[in-house]
Amino acid sequence: MIIHPIPPVFDSNSKLLILGSFPSVKSREVQFFYGHPQNRFWKVTSAVFNAPEPHTMEEKRSFLLSHGIALWDVIASCDIEGSSDSSIKNVVPNDLTRILEHADIKTIFVNGKTAEKYYKKYIMDSIGRKAVCLPSTSPANAAWSAERLINEWKQIHISPKS
Repeated sequence: MIIHPIPPVFDSNSKLLILGSFPSVKSREVQFFYGHPQNRFWKVTSAVFNAPEPHTMEEKRSFLLSHGIALWDVIASCDIEGSSDSSIKNVVPNDLTRILEHADIKTIFVNGKTAEKYYKKYIMDSIGRKAVCLPSTSPANAAWSAERLINEWKQIHISPKS
């Protein structure tokens, strides 16, 4: 059983919540979300907001908060082989109330089909909110070019005042 080692990123100004499934081996090593250099999350989200791509943990955290984005994962702990989503077993979901009680989250997005699957199975009914599924930024989702991902991910761009 591997326990999720990364705390959620959010503050009281967060308006949207993006949930992945579970951190990759590389993300667990660097102790921050989407730590694998091949994952396109930071490239895609920075392009959506027409912002410089963040590289350090501090830049990434600042980027998220300055754009009203809360970031976490659906799974709190599980059995997983390496970073393989298909090997995930014995899921314990994260408790999203710690974010939802402190931020006025307008929309919840999930990054990919695995996050969507576990969100629907373990979280959606308990909080009574649907999530919008976006195509995964994982390098395993090679069918999606960066350009296609950016186009699809544009729906996360909301006005900070909304």
